[in-house]
Amino acid sequence: MKSDSASRSSDPAAQAMMSSADRCGIGSAFSRHDEQEPRCGFGELGICCRICEMGPCRVNPFGEEPQRGVCGADADTIAARHLIRQVAAGAAAHSDHGHDVVKTLLLAAKGEAQGYTIKNEARLRELAAEWGVKTHDRTVAAIAQELAEKGLAQFNQQEGEIAYPAMRAPAATLENWRKLGLVPVGVEHEIVETLHRTHEGVDADYKNLIMHGLRTSLGDGWAGAMLATDFGDVLFGTPEPIRSQVNLGVLRKNEVNIVVHGHEPTLSEMIVAASRDAELLALARKHGAEGIMVGGICCTANEILMRQGAPVVGNFLHQELAIATGAVDLMLVDVQCIMPAVVEHAARFHTKVITTSKKAKIMGAQHIEFHESHAYDIAKQIVRLAVENYPHRGPVQIPDHKTDLVAGFTVRNTFTHLGGRYRPSFRPLNDAIINGRLRGVAAVIGCNTVKKTQDESHVAMVREFIANDVLVVMTGCAATACAKMGLLQPEAARWAGKGLQEICEAVGIPPVLHFGSCVDNSRILVALCEMIKEGGLGDKLSDLPIAGSAPEAMCEKAIAIGFYCVASGAYVHYSPAMRVLGAPALTKFLTEELEDIVGGKFNFESDPVQAARLMMEHMDKKRAALKLKPLMYAEPMLQNV
Repeated sequence: MKSDSASRSSDPAAQAMMSSADRCGIGSAFSRHDEQEPRCGFGELGICCRICEMGPCRVNPFGEEPQRGVCGADADTIAARHLIRQVAAGAAAHSDHGHDVVKTLLLAAKGEAQGYTIKNEARLRELAAEWGVKTHDRTVAAIAQELAEKGLAQFNQQEGEIAYPAMRAPAATLENWRKLGLVPVGVEHEIVETLHRTHEGVDADYKNLIMHGLRTSLGDGWAGAMLATDFGDVLFGTPEPIRSQVNLGVLRKNEVNIVVHGHEPTLSEMIVAASRDAELLALARKHGAEGIMVGGICCTANEILMRQGAPVVGNFLHQELAIATGAVDLMLVDVQCIMPAVVEHAARFHTKVITTSKKAKIMGAQHIEFHESHAYDIAKQIVRLAVENYPHRGPVQIPDHKTDLVAGFTVRNTFTHLGGRYRPSFRPLNDAIINGRLRGVAAVIGCNTVKKTQDESHVAMVREFIANDVLVVMTGCAATACAKMGLLQPEAARWAGKGLQEICEAVGIPPVLHFGSCVDNSRILVALCEMIKEGGLGDKLSDLPIAGSAPEAMCEKAIAIGFYCVASGAYVHYSPAMRVLGAPALTKFLTEELEDIVGGKFNFESDPVQAARLMMEHMDKKRAALKLKPLMYAEPMLQNV
């Protein structure tokens, strides 16, 4: 059991607030995790089935003869069914987020979304050209409306293929997907089919189940999440590199503190705007506050960080700890990654918790439902509640820990950083890999989990990568973890290998690039496509010397992301391991055999440094296959190539 704060989190701010909460008898997710021990071994191994009412069934993986459930399902079938149900849930979460962004764009185009405008007309026209929407002699509103309607159709389309693979994926990758039947018809179509396939008495072939899981996940990565990113850039503005700060120390003792938590940017954008309203700022001064600060937790934090420069209060496991400072006047939540415990926690302080989505109410929280038609009025109402709550504060304890960071990287502005305005492209990146200055690129993404020391795996893995000349791109809570440790600053290049250091110093970028929220993993997919398009690194995504990791994975969304990255041809490390280890044939299929089919596979190594080395061995194997030049500075990781 983890009983001391240092073993629970590597973040000193989290350690301080955790110790304070424990002393007060408040507890947190960390202490509740300890209370759950010992856990069900069958559940951990993925061999407990509760799909039908004849169960729950469990099978013993250690017996001489394979055991089966009541219906006859064996360990591999049971684990595969439950795993792709998690894929479906994760894909649904991200894609529903995407649906809401596209819908808001449609309402804004019709003039039915208060406070929203098209903030990036150039990006709108780029996407219109890609989607075949005519722009000549048409208003911005008309273009946006047609584009949004085409985007919405991707969710419930019943025939054909989702659009982005044919638009963006390398031809060789797309050809393989089509040969395997992996291109989704529509986002919702595949999720429905997953639930049908995993119903009692339907698909019992673990390989067939996993292949459909890959197809379902592609509907997330190459439709739902990609639409959320692209259409969000049109509606809210495309991010540009921006400086801000991170960790609990960004909370301000003499200002009204509003913490937005969840994943959808639609309301949080309006909250930031309302916090700058002259009327509400005057009200704050009247109540004794010097101003209004809006900061975020989880991916809502990344959304307003990337576009507004708003400070990041913390990642997933900070949500209760932020309230424990006594400085949060209002926590506004929408969907995903919100612990119901925040309400109980807030009751011990003065914090108001406001839920805003019809999909996500919490007993004990005040509910103010969000509607785009009067978004700014709702935002002002919520900010006013926070201001009026400021005088009710008790003792305030804000840890003196905050760190500078640079965020706001996208595919397009990375073009400019690498090649300058004269030659904006990925040519310099490809050349650096081809010539051996860079080993490759790693994407480190995902959550926090109480099963691991908070942030430790992210930081250890990323330090190992950059020391060995691997450029790192990050999203979500993983990016927040490394930002807290100073790795998202240009100055962090001093910890990088010589090749990566030279690049960072030449163009002024950090060795770790913050690409946004969890749905913005789609930016990483597009970047990989651009690397193939630029040339010299193969003809399909699986040829690239790249790898991805979710080293502190927590939820079903992370599983869906892992699946669509593997389906796209990436080597993906995932820890703690998915609940499949009690199903040996399924585990072998995921970690070995899939590579021969789609080009990607999973690895479940628990140690983050060893996992990083395995990922670099994979990069070296790809470099050898491409016959690239030897590494200039870093030592090759692969033996006997």
